[in-house]
Amino acid sequence: MTETDFLAYVQAGGQVEAGDWMPDEYRARLVKFVEMHANSELMGVLPEREWILRAPTLQRKLALTAKVQDEVGHAQLIYRVVEDLGKPRSQCLDDLLAGRAKFHNVFHYPTRSWGDVGVIAWLVDAAAIVSQKALLKCSYAPYARIMKKICWEESFHILHGRDVVLAMVTGTDEQRELVQEALDRWWGPLMQFHGTPIPRDDDQMYVWRIKSQGNEEARQQFLESYVPQVWELGLTLPDPKLRRGDDGVWEYTEPDWDELRTVVTGHGPRTLERLELRRRFLEQEAWVREAVA
Repeated sequence: MTETDFLAYVQAGGQVEAGDWMPDEYRARLVKFVEMHANSELMGVLPEREWILRAPTLQRKLALTAKVQDEVGHAQLIYRVVEDLGKPRSQCLDDLLAGRAKFHNVFHYPTRSWGDVGVIAWLVDAAAIVSQKALLKCSYAPYARIMKKICWEESFHILHGRDVVLAMVTGTDEQRELVQEALDRWWGPLMQFHGTPIPRDDDQMYVWRIKSQGNEEARQQFLESYVPQVWELGLTLPDPKLRRGDDGVWEYTEPDWDELRTVVTGHGPRTLERLELRRRFLEQEAWVREAVA
């Protein structure tokens, strides 16, 4: 099979298995994309982990612990996909800690209150599942298969987050204000979440059908699904231009793409702190991996 034949095959809806031939460019882009996803699941537990012992009730502690456990499990599943593509998990972790590999922008920011925990589980996970559901159609079959389990679990995480937010917005004025303040801070990173609005036909990830939707298509889907829910709760969003046009397209203030580039290249407000925490735990647990091996 030539690269041209392979491209025609995946664009027609064909899927590739781990042992199948694939072009070097396809493999390289796939490894980079899936590795970032795994890194994001692993690093994504850290903002919420900080609040397990500070959760307001035992039930909330247990729910947040279960969510964190799920996310770590997702990371392990996805790293396995990367390993099957030829990159060992140990190398993925080395590249993550050295800053050679990225993780998603939203996990570089601080969590300042219990309101942040609700907003992350509800809206950050909602933004993620928009992209993750599109991966169910990924041209690389092993990745598409594990996304079924991950999307199912992420759907419960969103319900958990919405429950936290509902409890707070129907509680005291101080609790509602915590949610509103968190929403004001997280809206910028949320609008950056799906990336710059390049035409999908110019996105090689879409061309290879690793992704099945463009960045702006994903952002519009997120806005269409969740902005009305935010407004329904009587919360506001910090964008005076945000509106749904007569054509059904959401208009909004252009996100700060310079901030996005700064954050994902390792210069976010909590990047170094969280990488150091991950490094420390990997060193502490080295004896377990050695014993198992």
